[in-house]
Amino acid sequence: MNTTLSPSSVVTEDQFGHRLAARLSAGNLELSHEVGERLRVARAQAVARRKVVRQLGMTPVAVSGGRAATLGAGWWTRIGSVIPLVALAAGLVAISVMQDDSRTNELAEIDSALLTDDLPPAAYTDPGFAQFLKATDAMSESSEH
Repeated sequence: MNTTLSPSSVVTEDQFGHRLAARLSAGNLELSHEVGERLRVARAQAVARRKVVRQLGMTPVAVSGGRAATLGAGWWTRIGSVIPLVALAAGLVAISVMQDDSRTNELAEIDSALLTDDLPPAAYTDPGFAQFLKATDAMSESSEH
């Protein structure tokens, strides 16, 4: 019968085994030396033959120089760890390209508005024109309120 034990049942089983061994050892003092030795040898053989329950989901880990490395990690694991980095880099490049395109389009709209306007571009650099725009903005705001 192949059954996988949960960690809590393994602990319970171990506790039962320790209580049973303590009870058997307590009666060991009343037995003769020959019978006690036979029991000790039988106990050692039983422990040597016991089934080792393999825990699922556990990967052997080797620690060397403060760094942990899983044993048996193949090249699929390495590729799997590199894929998120490649996706991140591609996403950052895509975002950068999109922002550059957006900024270029904004500048092109401003340039085309300046070049197609009735005023010459030099008017926008004139300090008097800047004062005129401020005054008209102030007048339009006061008339709205």
